[in-house]
Amino acid sequence: MKYLTGCILVLLLTTSAHTDVPPDQQTEVAHLLRFVKKSPCTINRNGTRHQGEEAAEHIQKKYDYFRKKIKTTEDFIEYSASKSTMSGKYYTVHCGGQKPIWTRDWLLKELEKYRGERGQHPLQQQTQAGQGGDGKAQ
Repeated sequence: MKYLTGCILVLLLTTSAHTDVPPDQQTEVAHLLRFVKKSPCTINRNGTRHQGEEAAEHIQKKYDYFRKKIKTTEDFIEYSASKSTMSGKYYTVHCGGQKPIWTRDWLLKELEKYRGERGQHPLQQQTQAGQGGDGKAQ
């Protein structure tokens, strides 16, 4: 019985340890949430534009919901800030008079900048795969 209890405890601890981004990447997620919240840009979700604070709250809710699937900061962006789980439509970012871009690409670019400032590895070239290569919303 003690063996079974010990096995269950180890399983639970191991499972919970892999249900979120690693501690060194949690600062990246926090940075991206602050970045969205403080941005003067708006995020278009399903045809409605949302200011920074409201957009960050929505992304946080999705992060909380998908936390068990998220293992990297890139997963955080993909699951929480890229597209609607209801409609399947991709989110776009609108900054002033600039052409809208995919929220995913906007956040990956900010993540790359943040990592560069901290002397961490840059993102791999996979970030623009499947997006037409230019990162612009179509």
